[in-house]
Amino acid sequence: MPATRFRSWTLRSRVMAICGGLSLLLVALSVAAALIAEDSSGRIDVLVNKTGPMRTAGQSLDAAFVDQETGMRGFLLSGRQDNLSPYDRGRAAETQLLDQIATLNASGRSDKAVTADLDLVRQRSTQWRTTVAEPVIAAVRSGGPQAGQALPGASSTQQFDAVRAAVAQLQGDISTVRNAAVQRAKDTGGSLVALELLAAAAVALAGAALMVLLDRLVNRPVLHLAGQIRTVAAGDYDHDITGRGSPEFRALARDVDAMRRKIAAELREVQQARAQIEWGNAQLKVQAEELTRSNRDLEQFAYVASHDLQEPLRKVASFCQLLQRRYAGQLDARADQYIAFAVDGAERMQRLINDLLAFSRIGRLTTGFTAVDLGRVLTQVRSQLEERAGADAEISWSGLPTVRGEEPLLTTLFTNLIGNSLKFRRPGVPPKISVTGVREDDHWAVTVRDNGIGIEPEFADKVFVIFQRLHPREAYEGTGIGLAIVKKIVEYHGGTVTLDTRVEEGACFRITLPVLEE
Repeated sequence: MPATRFRSWTLRSRVMAICGGLSLLLVALSVAAALIAEDSSGRIDVLVNKTGPMRTAGQSLDAAFVDQETGMRGFLLSGRQDNLSPYDRGRAAETQLLDQIATLNASGRSDKAVTADLDLVRQRSTQWRTTVAEPVIAAVRSGGPQAGQALPGASSTQQFDAVRAAVAQLQGDISTVRNAAVQRAKDTGGSLVALELLAAAAVALAGAALMVLLDRLVNRPVLHLAGQIRTVAAGDYDHDITGRGSPEFRALARDVDAMRRKIAAELREVQQARAQIEWGNAQLKVQAEELTRSNRDLEQFAYVASHDLQEPLRKVASFCQLLQRRYAGQLDARADQYIAFAVDGAERMQRLINDLLAFSRIGRLTTGFTAVDLGRVLTQVRSQLEERAGADAEISWSGLPTVRGEEPLLTTLFTNLIGNSLKFRRPGVPPKISVTGVREDDHWAVTVRDNGIGIEPEFADKVFVIFQRLHPREAYEGTGIGLAIVKKIVEYHGGTVTLDTRVEEGACFRITLPVLEE
């Protein structure tokens, strides 16, 4: 159960657990180090500020007693007062040094042995001065050196030796306190080193644990997941992706597998759609080939039919015209009318066949594309239509480019458009036709606009149908094939032609032609 519960921990929980344990351990070690450092600081303070000065004072105290004894002996031998000054200095120094040692010993934790030694030194020094030094000094002052030397203890050093022994004992106990402080300082230093080593070991252990954890919970699961993803990427889209390691990676593996299943499902749909599209393209290709063949056959048929019909039609027209000229007025009026109908029908049939033949020839009989200056084309067109235009017509152009195409076909294109503008003029209004060119991205936009009767918007597509007329034959001549020829020529050159229905007056045709590549 604990192992299962641990496996359910997230990667974040595991890392936080390790880092939290390490943090607690480091905090505990830091507290212990702080306490040890504080104790070490106290020991060093004892060494620097307590036992060191006490030891120095103890050495000075021994010298102070020696000064007292030396001064007393000199005064005893000579009786001179100036020989007594070392005794006085020694006493003053004794008092100061004893008070200094007592004060230093009382700071912090006082040492009982030192306190007892101080009491012993005071007691023995007082006893020496009371029984030896002061009586000798008093006797010398009153009776001279001989009086002092006559005293029973004047020559004895037993009590003074006891004083120095007490001082030596005090110095020994002070040294003991100092040595103990030195040892404790060494011990605390060792403890600090041990704590530092323990902290370093804990950090190293935690780092190793994190490395193992990251390897088992991150690196291995990632490599395992990456290997499965590469398997899927290699084409095995039905390979199930499973996860290892922490719950995050298992959840990630489930998400990736869900994405794989969704992509695989969509891929199957795409493959099915692709198969259908390929089948449709194959069908379209077959139909396109069939349509191309059919169009080719129809164009061939139209060409052959129109060409072969020329001969009998010319005969019919010629004989109808011959009948009209020879027998006009010799028959009744109805016969003349019938002959006129026959001549008119033959002539119209001849025009239709000629137009159909011209339409079928577009793109079949080619001279090859060359660079064609549309400005030069418009000059030729205006020259050809000069008689139809009359003196009052205005034909202008600007911005026309040089395009790639067949000049005869482009001439026919603008001849039909401008010819229509001249034909469908408004009564009593001089024709005004403008041709302009503007570049738009990768093509040229050429507009042909007039001020004629215009075309209703509902006939915008109908006007380009072959043999489609919007007016009766009696109103305007023609077969209705002109705009169909225009459309076929433009499409043959890779462009488009449309009727702009936004103009308020007249008609406006918009032609696009590819830009000539330099």
